Amino acid sequence: MFIQNRLGLIESTESMLAQSQRLNQVTNNLANVDTPGYKKEDITFWEMLYTTNQNRQRVGKALKIITNQQEGSAKNTGNQLDFAISGDGFFKLQTPEGIRYSRAGNFLINNQGQLVNPAGHLVLGTGGPIVITGNEVAVAQNGSLSADGINAGQFDIVFFNDLTGIEKEGTNLFRLKEGETQEEPATNFSVKQGFVESANVTLVTEMTTMLDLHRAYETQQKVIITFDEMDSKAINSVGKLAI
Repeated sequence: MFIQNRLGLIESTESMLAQSQRLNQVTNNLANVDTPGYKKEDITFWEMLYTTNQNRQRVGKALKIITNQQEGSAKNTGNQLDFAISGDGFFKLQTPEGIRYSRAGNFLINNQGQLVNPAGHLVLGTGGPIVITGNEVAVAQNGSLSADGINAGQFDIVFFNDLTGIEKEGTNLFRLKEGETQEEPATNFSVKQGFVESANVTLVTEMTTMLDLHRAYETQQKVIITFDEMDSKAINSVGKLAI
């Protein structure tokens, strides 16, 4: 019985650890519900059979973090330096660590007249960093920019055939995984000015998930307490030698 109880404790502990990590992801999603371009994270669970020793196998639990790349809704801001991509594609940014990608189009103009994101990373066009020299900025659906009616370049919107080939770096940036398929020019998109893409987080769904996780976590706690009481009874009662 002690061995069976021990396995039950291990199973319950693994379940609690997995639920705890899932709860962290849900909390992070809720914290970024108002972050432009944020892509929520989900966790998938599965079980695997592995060998613990030469005579016994047991089922273990595994999990994997998955980024949900579903497009968020476009939020009207009225800001001429806010841009939202409708369809496939990512804005391309130059950072100190190299090229990064983002769906967040809430941009600014720095002291050099360059278009940057809130972190100061340069927004790249098809010919390099985008420079705005005028006051009235306009954009065409294909990402072509103008300032006071003068051409200011075109957003370098890129696409990935396999979105699992990019991974999150921080809240709003993505980087290409080593050895994965390179970027391609995006074609199935349009750019909207005065809008930003909202986070693809549904508040009600995430709150419901959080409540379910809390209940599941508490259930596993009760299971562990039960197994602990059973072990204690076996040790203190059943295991006593008659004198």
